Amino acid sequence: MNYTPIVPAELAWAGTTPYSARYDDIYHSAQGGLAQARHVFLGGNDLLGDDAAWAGRERFVILETGFGLGLNFLATWQAWRSHPNPCRRLHFVAVEKHPFRCDDLGTLHEQWPALAALSKQLIDQWPMLVPGLHRLHFENDAVTLTLVFGDAADWLPQLVLAADALYLDGFAPDRNPELWSEAIFATVRRLAAPGATLATWTVAEDVTRRLAAADFQWQKRPGFGNKRYMLAARVPGARSASAAADRRIVVIGAGLAGASAAHRLAARGYAVTVLERDKGPAQGASGNLAGAFRPLPSLGDTPLSRLLRAGFLYGRRHLAALAGVRHGFTGVLHLARDARHQDTQRRTAAAQPAPALFRFVERAEAAELAQWPVETGGWWFPGGGWIDPPSLCRANLAGLDTRFGVDVARIARGDGLWQLFDAQGKLVTEAPQVVIANGIGARQLALQASIPIIRVGRGLVSHLPEAAVPPFSIVATRNGYVTPAVDGVHCAGATLTPDDLDPVPRRDDHVENLLRLDAILPGYGKGLDPAQLAGRVGFRPMSPDRLPMVGPLSASDGLWLINGFGARGLVWASLCAELLASQVAADPLPVETDLIQATGVSRFGDKRRSRGTM
Repeated sequence: MNYTPIVPAELAWAGTTPYSARYDDIYHSAQGGLAQARHVFLGGNDLLGDDAAWAGRERFVILETGFGLGLNFLATWQAWRSHPNPCRRLHFVAVEKHPFRCDDLGTLHEQWPALAALSKQLIDQWPMLVPGLHRLHFENDAVTLTLVFGDAADWLPQLVLAADALYLDGFAPDRNPELWSEAIFATVRRLAAPGATLATWTVAEDVTRRLAAADFQWQKRPGFGNKRYMLAARVPGARSASAAADRRIVVIGAGLAGASAAHRLAARGYAVTVLERDKGPAQGASGNLAGAFRPLPSLGDTPLSRLLRAGFLYGRRHLAALAGVRHGFTGVLHLARDARHQDTQRRTAAAQPAPALFRFVERAEAAELAQWPVETGGWWFPGGGWIDPPSLCRANLAGLDTRFGVDVARIARGDGLWQLFDAQGKLVTEAPQVVIANGIGARQLALQASIPIIRVGRGLVSHLPEAAVPPFSIVATRNGYVTPAVDGVHCAGATLTPDDLDPVPRRDDHVENLLRLDAILPGYGKGLDPAQLAGRVGFRPMSPDRLPMVGPLSASDGLWLINGFGARGLVWASLCAELLASQVAADPLPVETDLIQATGVSRFGDKRRSRGTM
């Protein structure tokens, strides 16, 4: 995969028509961009009129090979809004190698005042120009836009979706031949659902030949403007039927994993029931007062780093759409451990594919940001901060059927449904699908549900009284972390003791946390007595490779797992929940295939079999 930094498109004009000097071509017909979008792409895919292809469907997926100005998306969204019986959920997936900067996109959209309301919503959510997938939700989650920033040749093979309509839109084949190659057509065909339609404005001979070679049945239709013809095509086969009627699903657990999964499933119209053994949400590892929220780069941009980056960016947008989440985007200062690590941080920042996400700051600037003397420089994440996990769980669960004090002890298959029983053998509920999201509690279901080994990390977070320490207003980390004061308390921590289930805070844990604190902010905790500190013990579920576990459980029909977040639940929860819900609903997936494989439960299949735990 190519994760080099994105080179934005430059705003330029050929008369009154947007123009690309890089490709020496215009972005749309000089006779009108919006009219072209409607005629070629909407009309060519039979998306106009009361009998449009998406009418009455549960879901409709569109794949576009060049997002450009976003005009095709806005025209499609507008048509969907005005249709008397549109699909209930519209997914629009678009690849763009050179996306526009946010301000430039807004300037371009001023040409179409009829789209102003929709354009504003798009601009408000326009993502950071970082390579990879960026998922945006509109219309109370009924319209989802997945932007893929990067070269189509690299990224189309990484997508998982089944498109009902295809928009082949890019600069002319003689100006941008890579976008019209045989490999692109073959990949587009693989991503097309049976019966899918396709439309494009060009009728170049190479395009028709490659369409035919990729098993598209094409025809010429009247073109737009000065184009005599355009192409419309179809994939053999019939469109799939609507989704199954029984949309009940049970989520076990009301912590970060379960609450987030429940929210994303409910957004798709599932009838979600959440079962939680404790008296309220976020009573386990998700119950801390505040936790750090930031990605974690690496010099090689590993799958771990990419997943954390994607989770951070999606999580920011998810937070913005929720009401009642307590958080502060104060910035996060990630200090180097030593001189060698500091050099690695410098080189990582210089080589990163996301310059707007973070930068390296030398020791003097780091001290200025912290308003406290520090020993090294480090990474500065201006968009990072802290989140109150219980408030995030409550916001995700708002309005959902959540039942507390229900401990699921056993799951069994009966009469085509999953049946959930308590410790006394009483049937609690049943549903065609179940999501296991109860942290370390999933271990009691492990043997019967083929769940991979979940390690337990015992962690104590120390609570530092705000009045007992100097003011501190950002999040700082260095083999530990310290947050701004929340409810009169700075959170500092955290210890990590594997497979220790003692819930009682220990003085030695506070001593360890104060040593971590002193490494971050030398002398900051001077005078604090570890014997007098309060704190909270939590038990973190961890997978064997420290990556989350998301997806179907092998050899199971309708049984799903989201778990193994460890100490990174705040960064992973929202995106992993969206991934899980997308898998359940068979929607386009929000991350690339190698990250799906890296987080999939099946990656532990051979290890489970070798240990006899299947």
